Amino acid sequence: MTSTTSTNPTGAGSSGPGPGQGPGSGSGPTFDPYDNTPELIPLRTAAQAGDWPAVRDYFAALDSVDELASATSLLADIPGVENFLERAAADQPADPLPRTLLAERYVYIGWDIRSGARAQHVSREQFGQFHDWLRRAEQILIEVCAEHPAYAPAWTARLMTARGLQLGQAEARRRYDRLAAHHPHHYRAQTQLLQQLCPKWSGSWDAAHGFARECATAAPDGSNAAALVALVHIEQWLDLPGGEGAAYMRGLPVRDDLRFAAQVSVLHPDHRPDWNSIGAHNAFAFAFSLGNHFADAAPHFASLGDRASEFPWQYLPDKKSAFLNFRKSALESRGGDTR
Repeated sequence: MTSTTSTNPTGAGSSGPGPGQGPGSGSGPTFDPYDNTPELIPLRTAAQAGDWPAVRDYFAALDSVDELASATSLLADIPGVENFLERAAADQPADPLPRTLLAERYVYIGWDIRSGARAQHVSREQFGQFHDWLRRAEQILIEVCAEHPAYAPAWTARLMTARGLQLGQAEARRRYDRLAAHHPHHYRAQTQLLQQLCPKWSGSWDAAHGFARECATAAPDGSNAAALVALVHIEQWLDLPGGEGAAYMRGLPVRDDLRFAAQVSVLHPDHRPDWNSIGAHNAFAFAFSLGNHFADAAPHFASLGDRASEFPWQYLPDKKSAFLNFRKSALESRGGDTR
């Protein structure tokens, strides 16, 4: 299978622990993060209305840097929000929030222009506009990081601009390390650097797998970090031609690697579902299913119900059918309800 670059610059989806529907609900999987995480709906409503005070208050009420990262990503994907964010950034030049939200929106605009194609299929004009938007974002983010060196959303966005502007592996790692000094297990930042370390962005599989293992072993038991192990195996599967990818995922070393990562993260007794848990469970469900390790995929599908994430299911031609078919096989493997 030939690798592509996700149109969404985040590289890995996240959605939260909202009340999901069970496998027998009849509606099928939903890939809408607002269906999966209803507590995000007020943010979308305020953003679509151009209501900056309501957006600001929503962010002020968030409990963690991980929630802040998820909300920032989703806001940046709403068309037109740059209009009121530009006004908010101009009106409050000392506040890092509106400037960072605006910069990330610029990144998304640029990435939409670039598209998810491989570089050889992106036109010179597309690249020019893509880089223009990323440079605009980068200039804002440089100032925010200088003024607020511990501000995680700005450093995370700078991992995206580093990748898109092809600033190199060392610079991307430098940015991640600056963030990690204050927020050592920041899941969204970890997924950003993982993308950078893959060969499609001039990295290597040794570097990508090494970073995933580093995150998995350093994080507290029950965190989402070990899901990076599933993500890097998925990326390598994607890069392999047809039958080689399938054989790779069926291999016992990959299966055992995934088992360990799942046990220390989302299947660990200390795991507390958060806004990244759905994406992590989807990564494991997808990876185990690709290797026909359906009994191992079963607990992840059971946790998910109908809550699917765009990433990594977007890598398959029919993501809804793939989710349903894999879930059916997984739940049958343990005698579950497969309706």
